[in-house]
Amino acid sequence: METELAPGAPLTPDAIGPGLATLWLGRELVCLERTDSTMRVAAELAARGAPHGAAVIAEEQSAGRGRLGRSFHSPPRANLYTSILLRPTAPAGLAPTLVLAAGVAVAECVAAWLGDEKRVDLKWPNDVRIDRKKTSGILVELASDGARPAFAVLGIGVNLNVDPAAFPDEFRLRATSLAAASGAPVDRVAFTQRLFGTLEHVLDLHAAQGFAGVRPRFDAFFRMTEQPVRVQEPAGAPLEGVVTGVDPDGALRLRFASGRERRVLAGEVTLLPEAL
Repeated sequence: METELAPGAPLTPDAIGPGLATLWLGRELVCLERTDSTMRVAAELAARGAPHGAAVIAEEQSAGRGRLGRSFHSPPRANLYTSILLRPTAPAGLAPTLVLAAGVAVAECVAAWLGDEKRVDLKWPNDVRIDRKKTSGILVELASDGARPAFAVLGIGVNLNVDPAAFPDEFRLRATSLAAASGAPVDRVAFTQRLFGTLEHVLDLHAAQGFAGVRPRFDAFFRMTEQPVRVQEPAGAPLEGVVTGVDPDGALRLRFASGRERRVLAGEVTLLPEAL
């Protein structure tokens, strides 16, 4: 059974709302004790006309989703599981780099909580890590209106108070929580308020200026350059090369042993310890 390092206050609108310094993000807030996926609930709210920034939080998910159809480990009353509806007026707000911008906001909040930016990094495209162990995953799902995207649902899961020893075997060696890394329980209400405030600012900047607007903040946490990696794209054989950077549209650039370079738009990245 999963355990918590500290129970903390429940995540409810009454707890979160009074200290929430946002204009639009989380101003409509649905908090659930348990659901299959906050992504599904947020998409249903969108279909019923919910506004830009409407957010769903669950204390527990029975079928939390990650990228490429993977599950997201979601034990009860320990972490933050939220999905946010985005209906930006500018096309840049729904660009592929949206997931990178959201990662910046999460990384900044985690680093501020730890008081040490150097321990936090971004693993392309959607993981925030502490000491090279995953503490957050981010997912963006777009809904189209004809040929154009109509809205997005941004899902964020952050391991806050779960004991890493309680993770399933497949996660235990490569995941951690903010409480385990900091040595103290995390006030989930305060962290949620901070994250929503930072995320609103970053998303507004991204919508107005595109990825270029948040690029310096992304670069502060992106430390994969010159790192050997293996990339499994959605289709095809694995690719092995050295990361040379991230393009303005969010694509990862790889350099192969032959010297040839290639752009990767989507895939699962494994960091390799040995030089290629």
